[in-house]
Amino acid sequence: MITASADPVPISVSYDGWTMDHATHPDNGDRLYFRQLLAGRDFATEDQLARQMVNFVYLIGDRETGDAVVVDPAYDVDGILDVLADDDMRCTGALATHYHPDHVGGSMMGFDIVGAAELLERTSVPIHAQHDEAGLIAEVTGLGDGDIVGHESGDVVTVGAIDIELIHTPGHTPGSQCFLVDGRLVAGDTLFLEGCGRTDLPGGDPAALYDSLHHRLAKVPDEAVLYPGHLYSPQSSAPMGDTRRDNFVFMPRSEEQWLAMFGR
Repeated sequence: MITASADPVPISVSYDGWTMDHATHPDNGDRLYFRQLLAGRDFATEDQLARQMVNFVYLIGDRETGDAVVVDPAYDVDGILDVLADDDMRCTGALATHYHPDHVGGSMMGFDIVGAAELLERTSVPIHAQHDEAGLIAEVTGLGDGDIVGHESGDVVTVGAIDIELIHTPGHTPGSQCFLVDGRLVAGDTLFLEGCGRTDLPGGDPAALYDSLHHRLAKVPDEAVLYPGHLYSPQSSAPMGDTRRDNFVFMPRSEEQWLAMFGR
């Protein structure tokens, strides 16, 4: 079980009118490597779709061994790998929060997005996905079944000496998953600082998303810091306690109230 560390120290950075609040955990020591990258700003700077979609990519690793995984590699694989190289880190795997092309690559809205397939052309590493999502990721990316490692909820992916717990959170897609590492929750499109993932796309399920938000993620302590899959709010991260207090998705007190929001 991964426990939360102390409250983060915010660092504000301005980007095209947005306020980016990055967080460091000084009590963690220097071993954990954790970076939040914004598509269109930190990489894929010439990609207009990347700038519009405002996806986050995360780098998680062990500074002592130099091993790191990429969460949701998309838009500019070379740019992501360059960030790792500049930090004296190397990619040893990738984690996929879900199968949508803006997170793992593929075709979307008439655009071809670089992603996991191109990553494997450059380095032979496993793509870690939730078991229910593995086939969908293979379908949209063109990867083979042997390229993707399927996981169950509660599995742990270890990078060097850094443990990353995988939490299955269906609702946005059948196999959406979040990653809990040293008091940080990387949530993909399951949960944003304001709102949550859509359920009107193929595989979406409002009832499953309610269960994910109110039950499956209940184990995540209030002190943990939420890192979402998109920049849909002025801040780029926030403590889970603040999110539970301020985000309207936590207002319904029952599944019935929740489904009523969807006209069910």
